[in-house]
Amino acid sequence: MTNAAGQPTLSVSDSDATGQGGLAQLLVTGPFPEALRAAIKASRLSLDRIQHRLALRGVTISVATLSYWQSGRRRPERPESLEALRHLETVLSVPQAGLSALLGPPRPRGRRCRPTTMMPIDALWARRERVAGLLAKVDTSSDSRIGRISQHDRIEIGADGGQRSTTVQQILRAEQDGPDRWVLVFDSESDTLPVLDGLRNCHLGRTVVDPEAKLMVAELMFERPLARGETLIMEYQLVTPDPPYPAGGNCYCRKFRLPVREYVIEVRFDPSMLPSRVQQYSVPAGDEGPSRRRNLGLDPSGGVHAVALGFGPGVFGVRWDWPKH
Repeated sequence: MTNAAGQPTLSVSDSDATGQGGLAQLLVTGPFPEALRAAIKASRLSLDRIQHRLALRGVTISVATLSYWQSGRRRPERPESLEALRHLETVLSVPQAGLSALLGPPRPRGRRCRPTTMMPIDALWARRERVAGLLAKVDTSSDSRIGRISQHDRIEIGADGGQRSTTVQQILRAEQDGPDRWVLVFDSESDTLPVLDGLRNCHLGRTVVDPEAKLMVAELMFERPLARGETLIMEYQLVTPDPPYPAGGNCYCRKFRLPVREYVIEVRFDPSMLPSRVQQYSVPAGDEGPSRRRNLGLDPSGGVHAVALGFGPGVFGVRWDWPKH
């Protein structure tokens, strides 16, 4: 969580306060243009100086664009703009995702845009009826009151080529008062489901399993209900204690029923078992199969990562092939 009081940690003098409780309040309530104007005022930096500091971080952005953002005439939506906003938050000394969390889902553009209305939790699962049956046994009332700002999945692949563990870090934001849990749906190809454990700011609640369908639904409970605008950093882990580890179809994917600002998927392979090819792929909601694929190169430690910005709804993942023996 951000701090004991549940609000973003920020030092603002009385002279920097602007409207409705100042910058700290605007970072909770928005709207985005007002919060950005307040952050720029509190930084005491001109738009030219901000542009210069962003350039030192490798970010190219015009003064006009910064002006448009703070006036509300435009807002950051494209992936490169969202990346620039991340650096801008650092330059302005506001909390991570303090500004980007105020943006909401991307606005529709053009004829091909898909609706951004909330899809049911089970909508992207092939065995939808089985998933819905498990979801009916847990409390999903928090789901519509909380949004996901960013997520980082780290998957460890064992020496036998199976998925040994998955560690997940999420930054969540309460859109209304009261959400107190995150509902997880896990689909396995193995008869043995992994052990689920809350690592940070959450603990395991109710868990229901469909052994035949190899599905698990679990509640990850927060330490207390969140207030509107409050953010939470939570971590959990899924671990298969002993080999053989589940192969998982030689791929890992995450299903998003609402847009996510930032998603990072990292796959670490055992040095004794390196793949011959790795690809990232995405399947926008409503499409039959992957619409985009890109080859990924292994880093020196035997891992790959892929980043999605402003993605969803849909499926984003990484798949790999093993050498032929």
